Formats: sequence, C-alpha cells, structure tokens
Amino acid sequence: MKSIAALQAAVTAAAPFDGEPSNAELDAIELEMPLILADVDLLDAQIMTIDRTPTELDQQRIRRARRRVLAVRRDLANRTAAVAAPGGAA
Repeated sequence: MKSIAALQAAVTAAAPFDGEPSNAELDAIELEMPLILADVDLLDAQIMTIDRTPTELDQQRIRRARRRVLAVRRDLANRTAAVAAPGGAA
C-alpha cells in the first residue's frame, strides 16, 4: 500500500491557516460594507412582498433600495478605478 503522508506535507507546506481573515480581507470587507448593507435592504424589501401583491409603498421601497444599490456600486467602482489609476484618465 502506498503512503500519502509525503503528499500531504507538500499540500500543507504553505503558511498555516488560522481561520481568521487577514487585515487585507478585513479592509476589503469594510470597503464593501455599504454595498452589502444596500443589498440587504433590497432583499428585505423584496422578501416583504413575496407572499402578497406589492402595494405602492412596497414598490417605492423596492425602487429606492435598487437605486441605492446602484449608487453604492457606482461609488465603489469609481473608488476602485481611482485607486487603480491614480494619475487619472488622459
């Protein structure tokens, strides 16, 4: 029978994973937190109307939540583009 112990050592030779996110991952989450919250608000608005016909107020809430998600996505994309190209467009 062939042993796989040597193969496992090669796989686990990388830095040990401690189960916690790195500082870079935490920064990325913090940067995207407004988008996460906007998505949650949109889902909440949509979930409220799953089992019934949406009222005008429900439709307004969903539209408002969609606009907020789009605005936050735009802001996040612009911020990411500004970081990627600090000199700006020519």
